[in-house]
Amino acid sequence: MSVLVQEQPFDAGQVLNEFSAQQEGAGAVVSFTGIVRDVAAGLDHMEIEHYPAMTAKAIQAICDEARERWALTGVQVIHRYGKLSADDPIMMVLTASAHRADAFAAADFLMDYLKSRAPFWKKETTSEGADWVAAKDEDEDALSRWSRG
Repeated sequence: MSVLVQEQPFDAGQVLNEFSAQQEGAGAVVSFTGIVRDVAAGLDHMEIEHYPAMTAKAIQAICDEARERWALTGVQVIHRYGKLSADDPIMMVLTASAHRADAFAAADFLMDYLKSRAPFWKKETTSEGADWVAAKDEDEDALSRWSRG
């Protein structure tokens, strides 16, 4: 299992190939790459801040929970910080398992939790100024399906 919080860009194809090559016994590998979206006002750039002592540990805890819930042979999460432009890769989630259902479910779970709970702060700068990105209700609602109620 690998959690990388980094400023530098990554090559999603290369990461996927390297991850897949390490998954002995896996029958499924699922990958998701998040891309910085442009906004209506025209995104000049997005700045992502984080607290290094907390971020990797928080993401690691989410990955540990995914491994408890599903039979995974591997998990990798990459999340960038710093100054990013529209169309830049911002994050990547990879999961592997013997069967596709576990790999898909775990990847979906990780993406929902990373979107809402990973300790990153995002500020978008457009021609109209700079604003911090607020949490969205639909992202919070997505978490409810994972509760162990």
